[in-house]
Amino acid sequence: MVIESNKKIALKNIKNIALLLCTFFATQHLFAQKAIVVAQDGSGDFKSIQEAINSLPKEDNKAQRIITIKKGTYNEKLFIDKNFITLKGEDPANTIVTISLARDAWRCNNKDDYGVATINLRGSDIVLQNLSFLNSYGRDNTIDKEIVCASEPSGKKTIKPIAHQMALRSFGTSRLVVLNCIFRAWGGDTVSPWNTDEGMFYFKDCIMEGGVDFYCPRGWALAENCSFICHNDNAAIWHDGSKFEKSKTVLLNCKFSGDDGFKLGRYHRDAQFYLLNCSFPKNMADADIYQVQVPGNVLQWGRRVYYYNCKKEGGDYAWYKNNLPADFNIANFNTTWVFDNRWEPNVVTGGGVPATTVAVKNNDTTSDPVADKMLLYQRKNGGWPKHFQGNKNVDYKRELNDSELKELKDGFDAGIDATIDNEATTKEIKYLVKAYKTYKVEAYLKAAEHGIDYLLKAQYANGGWPQYYPDFSLYRSQITYNDNAMVNVLNVLQDAVRGKNDFDAIDKMYVPFCKVAIAKGVDCILKTQIKQNGVLTVWCAQYNAKTLQPEMARKFELASLSGSESVGIVRFLMQQQNPSKEIIDAVKGAVQWFEKVKIVGFSFVEIKAPNEKSGKDKVLVKDDANPGIWARFYDLKTNEPFFTGRDSQPKKTITEVENERRIGYAWYGVWPEKLIDKEYQEWLMKWKIK
Repeated sequence: MVIESNKKIALKNIKNIALLLCTFFATQHLFAQKAIVVAQDGSGDFKSIQEAINSLPKEDNKAQRIITIKKGTYNEKLFIDKNFITLKGEDPANTIVTISLARDAWRCNNKDDYGVATINLRGSDIVLQNLSFLNSYGRDNTIDKEIVCASEPSGKKTIKPIAHQMALRSFGTSRLVVLNCIFRAWGGDTVSPWNTDEGMFYFKDCIMEGGVDFYCPRGWALAENCSFICHNDNAAIWHDGSKFEKSKTVLLNCKFSGDDGFKLGRYHRDAQFYLLNCSFPKNMADADIYQVQVPGNVLQWGRRVYYYNCKKEGGDYAWYKNNLPADFNIANFNTTWVFDNRWEPNVVTGGGVPATTVAVKNNDTTSDPVADKMLLYQRKNGGWPKHFQGNKNVDYKRELNDSELKELKDGFDAGIDATIDNEATTKEIKYLVKAYKTYKVEAYLKAAEHGIDYLLKAQYANGGWPQYYPDFSLYRSQITYNDNAMVNVLNVLQDAVRGKNDFDAIDKMYVPFCKVAIAKGVDCILKTQIKQNGVLTVWCAQYNAKTLQPEMARKFELASLSGSESVGIVRFLMQQQNPSKEIIDAVKGAVQWFEKVKIVGFSFVEIKAPNEKSGKDKVLVKDDANPGIWARFYDLKTNEPFFTGRDSQPKKTITEVENERRIGYAWYGVWPEKLIDKEYQEWLMKWKIK
C-alpha cells in the first residue's frame, strides 16, 4: 500500500498482475488451484459458501485457495478453520452473508465464542474481499427478550437488543486481510479480530458499523481508508495490546461518523493507538480515548494514544493535536513497523498491495519538501493532476491552507484529474525515484511505483495512452502524442526496465509488465505512422483510440502531421535495442520527411507590438543565416504548414491567427535539428544501417 497524505495515503495497483503473478503475503506462493464458484442459482460449484469451504482439504496448505462468491444474500454462518483461503465476492452491496444472533444467547449453550459471529475464523492467511457480513440481531429484536439459558443458575437470561453481536470473530488467526468489505451489526463488538499473541490484521476500504467497541482488535491491526459508524455513546474503537509492548492498532485515512455525542474510543488494559490523517464529524463528543478503570488492570507501559494530522468538521478539539512519540519518524512509517517486522501484507487479489508508507512535510534535511508535496497530490489511482483549483498549475513549492488541503483530499478517491499531459505523473515519478536515492524515504519509492501502476493501468489494449485516465471526456480519451505525453510514459517504463536514471530502485517485479507495455506501445506507434501514397511520414499529435485515425484535439489543434511531437517518437524508436525492420523503416521515413518539409531562410521571432493588447507579437521574418525551422502543424496530404485560431479554421499564414494564439503557442521550432544532424547519423552507424 502506498499511503499518501494530505498528508494522504494511496494504494498500489498493478494492471493485470493477477494474470501473470500472484504473491500471497510474505511467502509469495503461486495460486495453484482453480477458483471455486459459489452461486445460489446453481450455476457454480456450490450453492452455499460453507459447502465450498468444507470441500477444501485441511492439510498444511501453502497456496491460496480462492472461493468466488456470486451476488446474493447468503443466510448462513461461516466457519474457517483452514489456512490460505480467500473468499471473494462480486460487490459488498449485493454479496451479503447474514445471521441474527446475540453473543449472550449463543453462550447459553456453548462453552466458547466459536460460532458467535457471522464469520468465525480459526485459520490463518485468510483474505476476505468484496463482501458484506451482517449480524442483524439488534435490528430484528427491538426490545429485551428473555430466553432459556442452560448456563444461567436460574435457567433464564434477558438479551438486550444492543448486546454484543459479532459480524466477525477470530480465534488464533493471524495474517488476516480484509479488502472492500462491510461489517454491520446493531450491537457491540461487530468486528472482533482477537489474538493478543500473534494476531496481525489488515483492513482496507472497509465500512464498519455497530455499538460499543464495534472495532476491537487484539494484537496488531492496521485499518486504512475505512469508515467507522458508531451507534453508542461509550466508544467506537477499542484495543487490547497487553501481551507485547509493540502491539498496536493503527488507523490511517479513516473517517468516523455516528450518533450525536459518540466517544471515539477506549481501552481496558494495555493498548496502543495511532490515528493518522483521520477525520471526525461535528457531532463527536469532546472526549479523548480513555481507559476504563477495572480493578487489577495495571498498565505496564502507560497511556499510549497518538494522533497525527487529524481533523474534525466544525473545528478541532485540542486533545487530538499531533503528539507522536519522539522516537517515531512519521516519514518512515510503513506496514512492517505496524506489524513489528513480523509481516508485510503483500496481497495480490487482482492487484498488488505494497508496503504502506506515510510521507509528510519535514523542515530538516532528512526529506525533500518537493517530494513530500508530490505525495500530497498523488491520487488513489497512482496518477497526478497537472492543475489544482481550476486551471492553476500544480506548484509543489507552495504551502496549502486547510481549505486547499481539504479540496485536494476530496479529489483523492476519484482521481478524475490524473493525467500524463504536460509531463504530469511521469515528471513526479522521475523526481521521486531520485529523491528516494538521496533521502532513502520509503514513501518516495512506493509513490513512484504506484505511479507506474497508474501508467500500466491507463494503457489501451492497442498500446496507446489517453491524455487523461479515467476521464475520457472530450479529447482526453485520444491516444496522445501531443506534448510528448505518450513518449514520456514509454521513456519512464523503459528506464524501469533498464534500471537507468535511478530507476534501479524500482522493484524488479515491474520489469516484465513494463516490457509488455513498451512492446504494445511500439506497435501502436508503428500502426499510427501516417503514409502518403504508400510512403511513411510522421505522426499526428492525437488519434481516435478505437480507429487509430488522426483527430482534432483543442479547437486550434486540428488533425495534422506534427513537426514537434514526431521528433520525440523517433528518438524513442531509436533507443530500441536491435531495431526491427519495421522500426528502421519508420525512423528512416520520418527523417526523410523532416528533410523534405524543412523551412530554410526564415526565423519566427517575437517583436514589440504597441497596438496589440498583449504589447507583443510573433512574426515570421526572412533570415538567410537560419539553416532551417519546422512548423508545428502540416497538412496531412499536402505537407503545407497551417495555423489555427480558436475558430478551428486552418489558415495558410500565422498573421491570420488572432494575437492571443500567435503569441501563446509554439507554431515554429527547430525540434528535429539535432535529431537529423547528429543523433540519426550515430544511430545508423551503431546498427550498421545503410
